[in-house]
Amino acid sequence: MILGLEYAFMRQALLASGAIGAAAAAVGYFVTLRRQTFAAHALSHIGFAGAAGAIVLGLSAYLGLFAFTLAAGVALALAGRRLRQRDVGIGMVLMFALGLGVLFLSLYTRNAQSAMSMLFGSIVGISAAQARLSLLVAAGALLGLGLIYRPLCLASLNPDMARTRGVPVNLLDLLFALLLAATVAVAVPVIGALLIFAFLVGPPAAAQALTRRLGPGVLLSMLLGVGLACAGLEASYAVGWPASTWIAALSFALYLAAQGWRSLRDTLR
Repeated sequence: MILGLEYAFMRQALLASGAIGAAAAAVGYFVTLRRQTFAAHALSHIGFAGAAGAIVLGLSAYLGLFAFTLAAGVALALAGRRLRQRDVGIGMVLMFALGLGVLFLSLYTRNAQSAMSMLFGSIVGISAAQARLSLLVAAGALLGLGLIYRPLCLASLNPDMARTRGVPVNLLDLLFALLLAATVAVAVPVIGALLIFAFLVGPPAAAQALTRRLGPGVLLSMLLGVGLACAGLEASYAVGWPASTWIAALSFALYLAAQGWRSLRDTLR
């Protein structure tokens, strides 16, 4: 029995976090496969700067969040593989984005709470409209991922072979960057920019430890993402502590359990 369903805020939180958990885990599977986890983390911080900047201009924080995250995703794709694999360069961009966000907050503090919620998330505080937006964006991301799934698998595993077979690798990079940016943008208000890895990396990394097959791995990652969202909310409702804290802790525990199982399996073999 799911606790708290008699309350509207719990239904909205379960809807939004479940949808985001599935989309982020599916997209995150390819993020880890393509070794772009640090770049994905940087996108969330860039989105925070966009949200804070929009508040300074008197605009919606969500508008700035989506605009900055999508623009950064496009820039990352156009920069090419060499830049994406340079942790120092990405780390400097991440640092600059955080500093810019703090500057915007210092310039306009009246609605600073709206931007600060982007850092830590507000799962149980989202509205019905935000829950529907999360569901629509997550469904769109999953649909887009399904459309490019087969060539994306080849381009992620062996981009040189993909080029020889006529796969438009650069276009795929751009499309995947847009999917990743949209997923990050819709997840940040729920889980927070600082804890985005809980959905984006935890379930995919666990799924890859449990199975090496791509198709079953993506599906398992999505199931783990949804389960993580529901378990985190239920633990928060029953025990206390913020839901984001529970989700992050359970994601870490899931990763450790999956890695332990893989080590035991390999030892037995």
